Amino acid sequence: MTAHRTLSVSKDIDAAPERLFAVLRDPARHAALDGSGMLRGRPEGPSPLGPGDRFTMGMAQGPVPYRSVNVVVEYEPDRLIAWETWGELRGRRLVGGQRWRYALTPLDGAADGPATRVTHTYDWSRARFPRLVVELPGYPRRMGPAMTTTLERLAAAARENGNG
Repeated sequence: MTAHRTLSVSKDIDAAPERLFAVLRDPARHAALDGSGMLRGRPEGPSPLGPGDRFTMGMAQGPVPYRSVNVVVEYEPDRLIAWETWGELRGRRLVGGQRWRYALTPLDGAADGPATRVTHTYDWSRARFPRLVVELPGYPRRMGPAMTTTLERLAAAARENGNG
């Protein structure tokens, strides 16, 4: 990852990595977790996600709806999942290449049960036209708060599913 074109936020969550990973592998849960307000759901593709899986997601930027095409590019069970997102037209990749990554690190010595540090990274170092498509519209500035909200929602989803 190129530090200049990445942004990461972390949160310690009172849940086992396995529980959090199960939520992240389920594309049907992504829209409810999304802190950016861009995901609209209606995923198409495999669930749960695995290495190399391709899925699409309903999205919107303001009033403009579209579908993103996503490919799981990093995968380590209960520790790491990342997908690269693209805008395609007739199978041709036009824009995209940004990666959304979740790294799960178990925390030792949590008094109240299992805990995990989740590091959520937005990486646009591989993006096509990064200055035009990512930086000029201000996504790096907006994504930090959105990603923090996403991690808060992930923690809430883990609480709803029970701890451990």
